[in-house]
Amino acid sequence: MFFKPGILALFLSSLLISGMVLYASFTGALILRYWDIKSGSETQLRLERKTYLISTILGYVLVFQLFSLFLFIYTADALHPFFTGAMCAVGSLNVNQWGFPLVVLKIITFLLAGLWLIINFADNQGYDYPLIKVKYLLLLVLAPLILAETIMQAKYFLGLRPEVITSCCGSVFSGDTAGVAAEIVSLPRASMEVVFYAAMLGTLALGMAFYRRDRMGYGFSAAILLTFLIAIAAFISFISIYFYELPTHHCPFCILQKEYGYIGYCLYLLLLVGGVAGMGVGVLMPFRQIPSLKETLPSMQRRLALTSIISYLLFTAIATYQIIFSNLKM
Repeated sequence: MFFKPGILALFLSSLLISGMVLYASFTGALILRYWDIKSGSETQLRLERKTYLISTILGYVLVFQLFSLFLFIYTADALHPFFTGAMCAVGSLNVNQWGFPLVVLKIITFLLAGLWLIINFADNQGYDYPLIKVKYLLLLVLAPLILAETIMQAKYFLGLRPEVITSCCGSVFSGDTAGVAAEIVSLPRASMEVVFYAAMLGTLALGMAFYRRDRMGYGFSAAILLTFLIAIAAFISFISIYFYELPTHHCPFCILQKEYGYIGYCLYLLLLVGGVAGMGVGVLMPFRQIPSLKETLPSMQRRLALTSIISYLLFTAIATYQIIFSNLKM
């Protein structure tokens, strides 16, 4: 099973990403220690040449890191026929203890990698590398997480055993079991609907306030993160059942399958892109007064805010459409 194309692609790409990130982190440590843009020393010139090349390559590497989340989920879903009891990716992920923690870690690295790409793009807009230490400091935070993800992913795939009888999504995402998923499923549906739509409306209002009046940047960014978490809980709690048209089916992975038009990939992509873009607004807020970024950063933040607003608005529109026109009436 280790020689499935998806597994090999994930394994090899994770090794490449980890190697590049570790090398870039070593250079980042040197930059944090020795960087001085006013210096004309040989060390400074060497660091400037290296950071330009490394930042460019790392940008492409981290873009693939973003896509690896969806490739992993797709691969896990494709593996479920090999395991007794599995109906979707939930069964595959539940084969050993590494599956679900790996998904959570991949989501975290997705968000951090997206923020790094935003900071790197902003840094390239300045003539004096104004954010170079910030982005390499973030890279030093991201690097051990990516390394841990690579190790955990290898343990997960190498630990897959076809003879294992696993659990289906119906038993994992059920109010009758223990765990976080069961607690979310058990939340009152009416209350979750109110919380979800209130969070979305509040977040979109803050986003428009920032986009039109350049206010509440930090508040909008914090609201985006909170709404991201609420939206995931809301999907498990009540949105999913309208797609499946079954009041007891709360799985967040079955929606990724062909019979539902792979709509889950669209929904999760909207949430993740909107989350990264919205949080990027707040991450860039402290640097608006840097002389080389004064002209470009506000417009960049408005574009990020607009991307986030559109992404969350589309997620809400798709979910609401399904709720209204589903054959399931609650």
